Amino acid sequence: MTGDDVDKITHFINGKPYQSGPERGATGGIFNPAAFSRENKVYEPCSGETIGRVLIAETYDVNAAITAASDAFDDWSMTPAQERAAILRDFMKLVDKHHETLAYVIRREHGKSNANAEAEILRGLEIVEYAISIPPLLEDSFSESLLTDTDHLIMRQPLGIVAGITLSNFPAMSAMWMFPVALVCGNTFVLQPNAETPSASIVIAELLQEAGLPDGVFNVVQGDRLATDTLIQHPDVPAISFSGTTTAANYVFETCAHYGKRSQTLGRALNHMIIMPDADIEQACDALMRTAFIYAGESTMSLSVAIFVGDVGEKIIPKLKEKVIEFGIQDGKLSDEQMPPLTSPESLDQVKRFIQDGILDGAEILVDGRNFIHHENPDGFWLGPSLFDKVDPSMCLYQEEVFGPILSCMHVNTLGEAIKLTNTHESSNGASCFTSSKETAMFFAQALEVGMAGINAPIPEPMAWHGFGGWKRGLFGDMNAFGEEALRFYTRQKSIMQVKSPRIANGESFISPY
Repeated sequence: MTGDDVDKITHFINGKPYQSGPERGATGGIFNPAAFSRENKVYEPCSGETIGRVLIAETYDVNAAITAASDAFDDWSMTPAQERAAILRDFMKLVDKHHETLAYVIRREHGKSNANAEAEILRGLEIVEYAISIPPLLEDSFSESLLTDTDHLIMRQPLGIVAGITLSNFPAMSAMWMFPVALVCGNTFVLQPNAETPSASIVIAELLQEAGLPDGVFNVVQGDRLATDTLIQHPDVPAISFSGTTTAANYVFETCAHYGKRSQTLGRALNHMIIMPDADIEQACDALMRTAFIYAGESTMSLSVAIFVGDVGEKIIPKLKEKVIEFGIQDGKLSDEQMPPLTSPESLDQVKRFIQDGILDGAEILVDGRNFIHHENPDGFWLGPSLFDKVDPSMCLYQEEVFGPILSCMHVNTLGEAIKLTNTHESSNGASCFTSSKETAMFFAQALEVGMAGINAPIPEPMAWHGFGGWKRGLFGDMNAFGEEALRFYTRQKSIMQVKSPRIANGESFISPY
């Protein structure tokens, strides 16, 4: 495509597409291509073509979004919670009506199959549905005559303007991790999506407006680290939700702490699967294939490491190697069960370097995904699945965030060794154990030091109302995404005491320990 043929993707501020520029103010304006200053290319990973240019926000653009959110906050926070939830309910209906449009922009910019794009949307809507159920949880707690002639009231109130910064691999779902709960709690929101997959955020913003969300309540700024720093440092933004690399999550967490902000920061992290000698071999093989490769390894819950206990690896690895070699990236068409390309040329180069580093570290490569060529789309960001054996804890394949279609196999003698290996990794996020023993399953669940554990479950991903988050460097701070912890994150508690007796109000017979 030529420069004139590609999509122009800009911000969405105060209820409309936003024309960049310091003179525009918070009201923005219609899109003006001449206003583009800094911009990033947006690729179609399947073909490698440039399909869009996304405007990268300057400080004044971010400030415009914050101003719009600030202007909208008072009215929105005073809107009854049930009315806020009703708008989200209408938003759900509109997403269902226009899901093909949303799935198309996800598929086009990320490269995942249509089935996986649809699954992402459905998962996001589960969190919207949870948010719709929140209003009763916001009800005030009242205690009559807690002390003599006094009443005590506890309420939860919104924080104000909150911001969300999302990752590229789930552009719709990762946004829905954040804004539904924030909005129903009475906050206004500024979303900074990943610049590799920017269009889903605009579709979401347009559908929220169509659902009746007032102008300025939900805003989108396309940006990079400058936008992130502006959001964190702005005095009117008290809280940041973030999902991305562990390095970036650590930066956001520490910077928010420096500026006295709340932060909910999820990093990409390493996931283990432990296979016991009594596991169902076919079930374990299928689970390994599904979790390691179905998203090309570009998922927070993708499997990075398989730990074989005892001699079970001798039975599974030959079967696994056959499955990896046969795994279906078919020329010309991406089916629902096939592995997508990586999202960018930078990601492709990085994962190729990990493969080479793994070989140099001494791991045994059984299948080299660099040998794959997509004949109908040779310029796409395609990489076949790679399988390594005899990986040890000192190697880069185990220590680093690969975020690509590489499965590393390790061998230990006992379940205790497997759990110790999992627990000592600083980025342990989730882990599964495949076994036919109830005793083994319970020991695994209790001894494991990760945020999400699965037993004979390929992906131990909890339901929307349970919350989501790892431990250690997979989650900085102590607040998970969605679930009850998100409700607490996006609100603050206020305690009110009312004295009913004039005598006590005048200070008589009132004893305070403070």
